Amino acid sequence: MTKKTISKTLLAIMLGSSLVSMGAYAQDSANHQSSTLGQKIDSSMGKVGHFMDDSEITARVKAKLIDQKSIKSTDISVNTENKVVTLSGFVRSQKEAEQAVDIARNVEGVSAVSDKLHVGEDDNKTISESVGNYTGDTVITSKVKTKLLSTENIASNKIAVKTTDGIVQLTGEVKSNAQSAHVESVAKTIEGVKSVKNDLKVVP
Repeated sequence: MTKKTISKTLLAIMLGSSLVSMGAYAQDSANHQSSTLGQKIDSSMGKVGHFMDDSEITARVKAKLIDQKSIKSTDISVNTENKVVTLSGFVRSQKEAEQAVDIARNVEGVSAVSDKLHVGEDDNKTISESVGNYTGDTVITSKVKTKLLSTENIASNKIAVKTTDGIVQLTGEVKSNAQSAHVESVAKTIEGVKSVKNDLKVVP
């Protein structure tokens, strides 16, 4: 073999070794970048997962309530803050309220349940009727209070008014029986009032 041939062979070997080294370096670099990118994605997903905790819990609670056929879930509102679930709205009975709370409490991730459900007075009433009565009673109470406030010789700030299914209850203090009767008559003039329960005390 001539010197020229040997030189060419050595050059080819050196070039091949360099290419192999460069390929290995490029592969290591790519693996490192891929690993770093994967870690960044995992970290980002972790942050998103943490951010979505409350929303995910709310969705799970709603899904569980929908699955429970004995509960009218469309009338129940679910809100979650710091893993504490708040149930609000209307249910047909105390048993239904307790069942809803129990379902929410057993959902994964829930730390506590705040029960703000309003129970209808009559299990046979529809939720819409309960809501309507509740709204009507509030309006009646407001109207009675406003009327008493504008009535002379009556200390309306000493009189409490509560309305249930159109029945107005008066409690507090008045100065005479005449005043008590007058307050009662004023309440009876308000539209929507079915009757008035006069529990006012006379304090001269």
